[in-house]
Amino acid sequence: MITIGLTTWTEHPALIGGEDRPVTLNEYAGNLPVVELDTPFYGIPRQTTVAKWQAAVPEGFQYILKANQVMTQHDQRQTPATTEERTAAFDQFKEAIAPLVQHRQLQTVLFQFPPYFNRTTANIQYLRDIRVQMGRLPVAVEFRSPSWFDDAGMTTDVMAYLASLKFTNVTTDEPHNLNDGIPLVETVTTPDLAMVRLHGRNTQGWFNQGADWRKTRTLYKYSEEELQEIAAMVQRLAAQATNVCVIFNNNSGRDAAPNALRLQQILGLQWDNLAPQQLDLF
Repeated sequence: MITIGLTTWTEHPALIGGEDRPVTLNEYAGNLPVVELDTPFYGIPRQTTVAKWQAAVPEGFQYILKANQVMTQHDQRQTPATTEERTAAFDQFKEAIAPLVQHRQLQTVLFQFPPYFNRTTANIQYLRDIRVQMGRLPVAVEFRSPSWFDDAGMTTDVMAYLASLKFTNVTTDEPHNLNDGIPLVETVTTPDLAMVRLHGRNTQGWFNQGADWRKTRTLYKYSEEELQEIAAMVQRLAAQATNVCVIFNNNSGRDAAPNALRLQQILGLQWDNLAPQQLDLF
């Protein structure tokens, strides 16, 4: 099984013929079988809100939810949370996502770590603490610090550690250098899920953290040649994992949906768990 999704559902006009309006969840679910939501990163939603998300989509539709920023230690450079506060965040998050877990619509919880989450003894231990806190829930990990990928031998050891924790390592496509970002390394650390996140290759926008940084960092359109290469990579991963999920996050210029739909064509994918699309009869 190969699935393709986008980040959020509202900002993809290509899914509704280019109309200049927010896309509804039902419209999104009529085109793609999985969505990634980053709203829990900023604030853990109420369980009632998550239950509405769950009830609005067909059986089998999947959600990827970002872990809250306290859970990923994004607070370390401001006012670090206490151990009790961090534990409370995990507990609240698990309570919130219960409707998705109950209906088997949680594909994974994405722990996207900040660039300063380096490979240290403390952070290696923190990864184990995450597994303890999350129990048997599915977890995917995306690093931003190149320290986890210093060389081939280190990468192998890190991937083996993640596999021992039953963490899906995210194969990430993003700009990178010696001090920031990570290289594109095809990895499968859990046999039931391989995950690919595509942020684009806009190096200038990614590293230039000026006033428009958040608007330009993912300003990138993958070319046909690049999509063909990504398709080949996805097929290689599909030979090693039961499920492969590809998420396009290159949406500053609204290019994520067109790229996703083109990759679907290249791979010849059809999904049977989509929402019915309304027909315009007039």
